[in-house]
Amino acid sequence: MLSFLRFVSLLLLLAATAPAAERFGLDHMDKVVRLSDPQISPDGGSVVVIVSRANLEENRYDPELVLIDVASGTQKVLTRRRISRPRWSPSGSNLAFLSEVEEKTQIFVLPMDGGEATQITKAPMDVRSYAWRPDGEAFAYLSEEEPEEREGVERHNRSFEADVNYLLTETPRPHHLWLVSAGGGEATRLTSGDWSVAAGLIPSRAAAPSWSPDGKALAFAQQPGPGPRHITDVKITILDVATGSIRPLNELKQRMSGAAYSPDGKFVAYSYPRDGDSRFVSEVCVAPAGGGDGHSLTRDLDRNFRTFRWMPDSRSLIIRANDGTTAGLWIQPLEGAPRRLDTGGAVASSSLTVSRSGQIALLASEPNRPTEVYAQTAPGSELERLTDFNAPTAALDLGNREPIQWRGADDFDMDGVLTYPPGYQPGRPYPLVLFIHGGPRGTSTMAFSDRAHWLASHGWVVFQPNYRGSDNLGNAYQAAIWNDAGAGPGRDVMSGVDLLVERGIADPDRMAVSGWSYGGYMTTWLLGNYPDRWRAGVAGAPVTDHIDQYVLSDIHSPVATYYDGSPFTDPKLLQAYREQAPITYAPRIKAPTLVLCDTGDQRVPITESFILYHVLRDNGVKTKFIAYPVAGHSPSDPVHRRDVNRRWAAWLEEHLAANTP
Repeated sequence: MLSFLRFVSLLLLLAATAPAAERFGLDHMDKVVRLSDPQISPDGGSVVVIVSRANLEENRYDPELVLIDVASGTQKVLTRRRISRPRWSPSGSNLAFLSEVEEKTQIFVLPMDGGEATQITKAPMDVRSYAWRPDGEAFAYLSEEEPEEREGVERHNRSFEADVNYLLTETPRPHHLWLVSAGGGEATRLTSGDWSVAAGLIPSRAAAPSWSPDGKALAFAQQPGPGPRHITDVKITILDVATGSIRPLNELKQRMSGAAYSPDGKFVAYSYPRDGDSRFVSEVCVAPAGGGDGHSLTRDLDRNFRTFRWMPDSRSLIIRANDGTTAGLWIQPLEGAPRRLDTGGAVASSSLTVSRSGQIALLASEPNRPTEVYAQTAPGSELERLTDFNAPTAALDLGNREPIQWRGADDFDMDGVLTYPPGYQPGRPYPLVLFIHGGPRGTSTMAFSDRAHWLASHGWVVFQPNYRGSDNLGNAYQAAIWNDAGAGPGRDVMSGVDLLVERGIADPDRMAVSGWSYGGYMTTWLLGNYPDRWRAGVAGAPVTDHIDQYVLSDIHSPVATYYDGSPFTDPKLLQAYREQAPITYAPRIKAPTLVLCDTGDQRVPITESFILYHVLRDNGVKTKFIAYPVAGHSPSDPVHRRDVNRRWAAWLEEHLAANTP
């Protein structure tokens, strides 16, 4: 008995003296391993995934293409060159990918039985996307037209017809389709004209064309001209590869995307906004491949579906959508009710892939574990985590994350996510930091959030509210933001804040609001419309003026749909643009506010950040404006991403301190 008591005492002593796990810090953020573009092999036995790690010395992410055996989990690095879009050949004997050579992105093929990758294309412009022909003997690929060559003194003339994006330095050129043998050689043009294959707002992420199973036709999204001006006028078309003739799949024409032939060739699936109204959720629709009206498969699910893949039986698809504070996966048959898949608490991303036998592989994360690869070891089995790249992060002392629901403003059922600081003690209020998602058609879910954990590690409760306009609670909720861009969502967010104060979770005297993009819009709106509630704000790439958005941004066309038209055609519309612009209320802001933005932001022009900065400074509000001399909507390199997170937390720490007035 005595020896047993000594044994127990020793265990207690060891437990008491064991070193506590570290909190999630800035250095840990840099060590989170980034995974992208998983692809399951045709036989379902392997998954390839791009694994990237931050290299701060060179300010880049160093990638590896990793092959994972589904049955055993064993891994093999296939290449460490910078690649994107790995795709298995139909037989599984080769793997294609995109990689840069001589400053142009080209298709390469890597034999899976050993050997070096071979360059297949020599396209004069970047290959944006591609698809193996079903026989594995050729590729269809998407590339931009070459610029027109000018001769004589005109070769110095760089004038161009401007489009909607203020950062453009030349007129957008069409994207078209080409055909090349899988063994390389001269490419054959498949399409041409002033119209363009739809490449989306980010051409490097353009959707690949979809082959019919017999290799005789290609389905793709087409718009009447190149560039972002035409992104709301997209239709699905079918190309006869032999004759070059093109026909529309049906008469629909409104932000269609994701054209995909069924494995048996009888149908084409696509994404289309409900009733053709861009305010509404996108639905997965199916139409006869030979032409004719399509019908929605997902109307009854009432969620915003943009991700889908055909199952091998051609009688069903796997579909994904944000759903509450998680993401739902369903097997949706062409006829009948959907069946929801159990993800075991992991939040599935849109990166999912299906084998020829029906096995599913995807990327997902858990509240306290960053992204990993999950897969079925057999068709229909449960999804299992295959990788452990981010085990060091999962072992840290991370605060708990939990969903929260409440009845909000205007009788909406609301939800959001709370991240508690490590060591959180119920019963006493903590400083509250709002971290508001962008979009507005986005969602805060229980997926791992490095920024939420980083902010919580400072001893703050982090609140990520979903507001009307979010795409997680159905059509009515998503559409309610149209022509009510600020006031309604503002009431939604504040109803959640008031609930946390009422429950004794949030200290009403120590609250801050922050967000990026439309999260920056909501930050600026809340700072100006509820000026006495906040100790500080961080507005990242903030949308402050929808007129600037309409005039200068690459989403000019969607912005017009928020208000049913241009601000310059009707005084009432101009008034709506002004009334719903956060900058209108910015002179009321009292809280010290940090402004962050990229100089090359095509989505939210930096002009909007300059306006906010001058309003704050001219009214004597403490402010700082940090600009990043990089392209894109937010910094993508590790050093500037680190700087954003460092400044974000430091600003809040300075102004949320207990002794700060």
